[in-house]
Amino acid sequence: MSQSITHTIGGLLDDIARRFPDNDALVYPERNLRYSYAQFNDICRQVAKGLLKLGVKKGDHLSIWAYNVPEWVVLQFATAKIGAVLVTVNTAYKSAELEYVLNQSDSTTLFMVKSFKDTDYVKTLADVVPEIHSAEPGKLNIPKLPFLKNVVFIGDDTPAGMLNFNRILELADQVGDDALAAVEATLDCFETINMQYTSGTTGFPKGVMLTHHNIINNGFNIGECMKFTEKDRLCIPVPFFHCFGCVLAVLACVTHGSTMVPVEIFDPLKVLQTIETEKCTAVHGVPTMFIAELEHPEFRKFDLSSLRTGIMAGSPCPIEVMKRVIRDMHAAEITIAYGQTESSPVITQTRTDDPIELRVATVGRALPDVEVKIVDIETGAALPPGKQGELCTRGYLVMKGYYKMPDETARAIDAEGWLHTGDLAIMDENGYCKITGRIKQMIIRGGENIYPREIEEFLYTHPKVLDVQVYGVPDKKYGEQVMAAIILKQGMTMTEEEVREFCKDRIANYKIPKYVKFVDGYPMTASGKIQKFKLREMAIKELHLEDAGPTA
Repeated sequence: MSQSITHTIGGLLDDIARRFPDNDALVYPERNLRYSYAQFNDICRQVAKGLLKLGVKKGDHLSIWAYNVPEWVVLQFATAKIGAVLVTVNTAYKSAELEYVLNQSDSTTLFMVKSFKDTDYVKTLADVVPEIHSAEPGKLNIPKLPFLKNVVFIGDDTPAGMLNFNRILELADQVGDDALAAVEATLDCFETINMQYTSGTTGFPKGVMLTHHNIINNGFNIGECMKFTEKDRLCIPVPFFHCFGCVLAVLACVTHGSTMVPVEIFDPLKVLQTIETEKCTAVHGVPTMFIAELEHPEFRKFDLSSLRTGIMAGSPCPIEVMKRVIRDMHAAEITIAYGQTESSPVITQTRTDDPIELRVATVGRALPDVEVKIVDIETGAALPPGKQGELCTRGYLVMKGYYKMPDETARAIDAEGWLHTGDLAIMDENGYCKITGRIKQMIIRGGENIYPREIEEFLYTHPKVLDVQVYGVPDKKYGEQVMAAIILKQGMTMTEEEVREFCKDRIANYKIPKYVKFVDGYPMTASGKIQKFKLREMAIKELHLEDAGPTA
């Protein structure tokens, strides 16, 4: 039987720490770090008190720009204990995107690590905020980012102008338990506690406001679909800044007293080592992650027999990969999930006992307490089983809205509370859904959602570009790759390399077009609308991508 959890996230952790105090909560084998639920709750409370001393108030927005470090998970619960909203920043963001998110979210504090892959975060922040290194920590005064007061550094060798994360733990000693309890007493589970940025088909990324109630209940039901208990141990190689990390992984675990075993930065060998050494019973990933694990030259050396379940999501799952995960990784009860950030995020999921055909041909059926319907794109009328239309959902999972974007919110959620996903789907008579396309023309590259309009808006800023259309083309490794068809201004010449160089360090690497074509015009409908699907068809032929993946 389903149930609605009315805890706040802080209250949930208090409850689980009482029920399973000695159970492993958070384990980082490489750091030799192992928190029981009682210890994990204690450190989250300490950080919450330190944040209060720092001047953080209920309702303040705090951004985190970091890979899967232990402080990330601690902050997810510590901020929730004082009602501060955690704004998750994509680790691949560069300067233009970072500035946009800090500004649009009204963040008062930024938590950050030193670097990630090819991006020096300290340098990138200095590009956005040149005055950071001469500022007094905690007293930033930046005209273009008027809300930002603190930058908190996670790691050693704190750069000038920043506070170290450990300072927050020290500040906690100056705040009593009663002060924290007083703030907790004012919290409500229907208040926004998490904000994640997702682009739409129009313009810039939008801050999706998610409540305690949204993500706790979604996390709980996701865990139920995998039959999680306090005995389960989940290997988490997916990033925390995505709902995949902070809801499908973290909250699915914490709602069940299960153990979180993160991998800081995805590496197939580390995933295999982690599963074996920590005897993980579950593992999450996008299909490209599972492929990298299965194809690793040392794959056969590892004992993965402890595995039982997990989630594969983010892009369509190839049937052969699913079969190998079940057979060679021993995850016989692996599940598939589908959703979007606006729905907290999971709408449908397969169950552990579904036959493999349903687990590869569909994205499962609605989670408990979630309504799903397929509607006619033109009329909005509900369609019978077997008919293709837009997938809509309603229930506890629907976001509160987009931050400071009421018109966009009204476009996404109709008057009856239905969230319109923009995805085309077919539902069978048993409620199992198959995603058949995307109205929004979103590109999914290796599990990352890419929105053509955002890249188009960016490329329009190049002085040589007159018009640009961005769309996805099939790719064997990533599912899809980004392609741009550019019309140049009269008399201008440009190379593909010039386009990519313009993007470098200004937008995330995964958004940079792999293919660039210079054209004189675009295929149009009679009413003057550009036909992106024709551009895609032409590209598939010209680039000989017929065998690279779905061409429809």
